[in-house]
Amino acid sequence: MPLVPYEPLRHLDQIRREMDHFFNTDLPAFRGMRQNLGNLSVDVYETDTEVVAVCDIPGLAKKEDVELDIERNMLSISGTINRTNEIKEEHMHRQERYVGRFHRMVTLPANVSSDDVKASYKNGVLEIHMKKLGDARKRIDVEFH
Repeated sequence: MPLVPYEPLRHLDQIRREMDHFFNTDLPAFRGMRQNLGNLSVDVYETDTEVVAVCDIPGLAKKEDVELDIERNMLSISGTINRTNEIKEEHMHRQERYVGRFHRMVTLPANVSSDDVKASYKNGVLEIHMKKLGDARKRIDVEFH
């Protein structure tokens, strides 16, 4: 059974949608509540030799806008999404696209090498390939007397 990420404020997003529908407007108090969390959805899978993480991050303009850190079996993805064409608040009718800082830490299924990592960003999708380290566990033979 696949694990579903827990989103503690998901019910507030539903309330915002219901209020938008009821008032037929985008209430500023609820605008982008879920998006302001800056949370990323990440898919992680492994092959025999590597661990792969894939996440959607639309709106990155340059590679300096995203930062990846790996320590043992933890992957940290952070950065900033900037919008270049500013629109005055009084002209904005609805704002749902996320702008600002984001950060996500993911536990990987195996220890990976931080030296041999390849990351690519194309069409709003960040894909990270990390080589697995050798199995740190060793089976110990117990002597019985």
